[in-house]
Amino acid sequence: MKFANNAAPHWRGAESVPVLMRQVLYALVPALIGLVWFFGSGIILNILVAAVVALGCEALVLRIRKRPVGLFISDYSALVTAVLLAMSLPPLTPWWVTATGTVFAIVFAKHLYGGLGHNVFNPAMAGYAVLLVSFPEDMAAWPLPRGVAPDQQALSLLTVLQYWATGAMPIDVSVDAFTAATPLNSVKGQLGMMRTMQEIVGGPLFGNIAGRGWEWINTATALGGGWLLYRRIIRWQIPTAMLIGLLVPALVLYIVDPATHPSPAFHLLSGGTMLGVFFIATDPVSAAASNRGRLIYGLGIGIITYVVRNWGAYPDGIAFAVLLMNLAVPLIDRYTRPRIYGHGT
Repeated sequence: MKFANNAAPHWRGAESVPVLMRQVLYALVPALIGLVWFFGSGIILNILVAAVVALGCEALVLRIRKRPVGLFISDYSALVTAVLLAMSLPPLTPWWVTATGTVFAIVFAKHLYGGLGHNVFNPAMAGYAVLLVSFPEDMAAWPLPRGVAPDQQALSLLTVLQYWATGAMPIDVSVDAFTAATPLNSVKGQLGMMRTMQEIVGGPLFGNIAGRGWEWINTATALGGGWLLYRRIIRWQIPTAMLIGLLVPALVLYIVDPATHPSPAFHLLSGGTMLGVFFIATDPVSAAASNRGRLIYGLGIGIITYVVRNWGAYPDGIAFAVLLMNLAVPLIDRYTRPRIYGHGT
């Protein structure tokens, strides 16, 4: 009798990398719907550009490295990176800016370190940080969310496509009429002008709790994150610790002086908080590996995010917080390794 002799590994997990990555993409759908509803179809164009560039770069580098292209392309990891980066960019981002960030994320932040499973930094946040430092004007071109100005006409798809491709609006349309500071940026700027939070949040850019539109987008993102927790695709330690690290100092300073510090609820539902909590900080490759390590890692991201938001030069600090804690992961893993059964401490 002849028996099959298959190559290792002989014990395979129930969930493969492609299955897990597809679940992450499915969980991002509510957030994507919210972004498109409030900010228009430019987000879709961002995703299309980022996806094409990411898959192209992935295939090219794999061929250069003489690795099986089809096997690694089909694991969806490059596509997840592209979607996370594209959803973090303003809808009016020119295509070449999106492409630049995607190339850096895939080629330099991922494959320069050996590809999936070896990257030190979160690729999407590495690409985002490069764009934020290199193209600050383009990264601030967020259109006004739906509902801010009832008489304002939404930009047509053709107009968005023209600005997306060329960086210029039609001659009869001014980009200044459709873009404004994000709520986080507005709060930081107006607090610097000695205005109080009560005065700031009374403006049309703000909703009931946080920025108009952003509160619903973050809620939708949290629903997708809850699905990942329910399916046990991500673990609870990093999201919980990151929320504690962000909300505890926000609560303390809000109690001390509510006139000059946004409420914890504002931080919770502003900017990319929920995207960072459930989809970015939980990257299994660049995050800490042990349970205790994940708690320390998530706590550090939350604290650094609050520090940047409150005292830093940028309105939202999630990307920088994640990248800084990525650097600390080897040290965290070294000192939080579980004790081997039968061995002393």
